[in-house]
Amino acid sequence: MLNLAVLLEDSAREAPTRTAIIFNDMKLPYAAVNAAANQIANGLVSIGIQPGDKVALSCPNLPHFPVIYYGILKAGAVVVPLNVLLKGREIAYHLADSDAKAYFCFQGTPDLPMGQFGFEGFQQTPSCDHFFMITVDPTVPSPIEGTKTVGQLMANQPPTFDTIATQSDDTAVILYTSGTTGNPKGAELTHNNMIMNARLTDTMYHAEPDDVHLITLPLFHSFGQTVQMNAGFYNKAALSLLPRFDADAALTIMERDNVTLFAGVPTMYWAILNHPNPEKFDLEKIVRNLRLAVSGGAAMPVEVMRAFGEKFGVQILEGYGLSETSPVATFNRLNRPPKPGSIGLPVWGVQTRIVDPLDNDVTPGEVGELILKGHNVMKGYYKRPEATAEAMRGGWFHTGDLARADEDGFIYITDRVKDMIIRGGFNVYPREIEEVMLTHPAVSLAAVVGVPHDRHGEEIKAYVILKPGQTVEEADLIEWCRDCMASYKYPRIIEIRDALPMTATGKILKRELR
Repeated sequence: MLNLAVLLEDSAREAPTRTAIIFNDMKLPYAAVNAAANQIANGLVSIGIQPGDKVALSCPNLPHFPVIYYGILKAGAVVVPLNVLLKGREIAYHLADSDAKAYFCFQGTPDLPMGQFGFEGFQQTPSCDHFFMITVDPTVPSPIEGTKTVGQLMANQPPTFDTIATQSDDTAVILYTSGTTGNPKGAELTHNNMIMNARLTDTMYHAEPDDVHLITLPLFHSFGQTVQMNAGFYNKAALSLLPRFDADAALTIMERDNVTLFAGVPTMYWAILNHPNPEKFDLEKIVRNLRLAVSGGAAMPVEVMRAFGEKFGVQILEGYGLSETSPVATFNRLNRPPKPGSIGLPVWGVQTRIVDPLDNDVTPGEVGELILKGHNVMKGYYKRPEATAEAMRGGWFHTGDLARADEDGFIYITDRVKDMIIRGGFNVYPREIEEVMLTHPAVSLAAVVGVPHDRHGEEIKAYVILKPGQTVEEADLIEWCRDCMASYKYPRIIEIRDALPMTATGKILKRELR
């Protein structure tokens, strides 16, 4: 037997009174979280959920998420976490594609009526039998008449449950990819995939008994789910939940809860660095407590990494992974000097190669596609054998990311294969241009894409956010870029904006910019 729920159960048995979850002024000990998850499991069994059944979950970073997540696992079912920004039609697609039998959905807010969207999607999915509304107050009725609440499902259910035995290669979670090409695909991750990835923290960093994680990465996403929630529960840490990232709220929690570990995507670090009123916080206290900062999800600009290290006194350790790899595949080691801009070395039990289009290894320093194999690689794409076979050519998972390795084996992501620009026959890597542009004194953030061009095939365009109080003319910035880069690389078009489109996880949506 190997069930992912063991991460919660073992910690609840060994440290029942230790704080597991912090949410505003609420603190829940491990024993209480485990007992509530047991009630969810009992409720699911009572409505006929069988081992292997799929159960979907739409919930922001609230205490309900881990309770329901582990409750589903305890019942032997498969968790299908959904992006909280999905609308009714999109939710219906995910419910039908995953063959979900039940669906838990948070009621939402006036600005984001998740419950309304969720129920619309449920009504469009005849194969999904049960809908449960997650209400802020578990004692109140559902805001949508005729629907049951999680509180009603848990009512009168015992706080104990014998977790259903599952095998290590049984599917534990189906994570849907972002769908940059066609409809999103569900990556089937096994109990072994997820447990091994959570336990990688033993080799990535040293856990302390008083660790407090600030969790602002969405728990429906692989990064927050594995690297923080599952790994945090495995290490008996306290998880301080922030439903929606905001630099002011993040710094407030860091100060209030004595946060020791922060994980985020580069845009989160950028936002914290650019907080307009940092003097309102006790930065000395924050720096004193913060001992580890982790970045992933997108390439970290070297300038942002340097500035954060100077201000907060901690080296950002960059790693790399995808939904299909549970997610961690590479990481910078604490016992080796980090290399800024590198995603580090393969983690324990994972092999990597960098190959040309024919899957032949390239030489060190040469750019190719990063491929990998190991305990972290998904079982496959749910109900998509052809897509699985394509991604797993030759027994290696093809990431779709362009990378190079240095003489020490450290890997550097150059760009997504799909993001690479071909201008007049020359390969242009947007990240390289973005890194250079961030050294301009007026530039705070840059995103580079290729746009159609009659003569060159593609032309290079940069979208830019300026630093507060800074001004620069677009033509002058183009001239500056021309002086700093080869003629085929510099952007001929620059558009200055106040904001850039981003995903719920904080990645810049380059497909929208294109």
